[in-house]
Amino acid sequence: MQMTPITVFNTKNRTKEAFVPLSEGKVTIYHCGPTVYHFQHIGNMRRFIFADLVHRLFSLNNYEIKQVINITDVGHLVSDEDEGEDKMEKGAKREGKTAQEIAELYTNDFMEDLSLLKIYTGDTLFPKATDNIPEQIALIQALEEKGFAYRTNDGIYFDTSRDECYADFAHLDLKGMEDGAGARVERNDEKRNNADFAL
Repeated sequence: MQMTPITVFNTKNRTKEAFVPLSEGKVTIYHCGPTVYHFQHIGNMRRFIFADLVHRLFSLNNYEIKQVINITDVGHLVSDEDEGEDKMEKGAKREGKTAQEIAELYTNDFMEDLSLLKIYTGDTLFPKATDNIPEQIALIQALEEKGFAYRTNDGIYFDTSRDECYADFAHLDLKGMEDGAGARVERNDEKRNNADFAL
């Protein structure tokens, strides 16, 4: 069946472009899912409403869709500075439960929210971080072996200077971030670049 042409806004180039799938008639969609340490609020759910609109657009145009929304049930620190306690541990302390119990409670609540908002999830995968730890470790080790990651006293960081296109997508001013102008993270002298993030 003939596909209806779809135009999308390319954030990197800041232009409207014709959508061209990597595989004819197929679309893979990834959406960053919730950290399940507390209830989601309407601001959190906004991105899933948007994701649903994108999904429905491709579905109405007869694309075969594979969609993934991850569940972060471990490893998300409370601070933008890549420090502080894990959000799951914080939620567990708050409610006198285990991190696993907190994750199950708020994952179930999130799934109910999706249903109440009539967000289609029939072909969506919801992988949990805790179900994929060996794969995450292997990926980080591969990045480290190839020189894209390095160790500090508090963890392993991605070296953003190794990716010459890193700043392009969001049009980041990395020099301004290094100088502290508009920086949202505190300077860490062990980090090679202020924009580097914890893996």
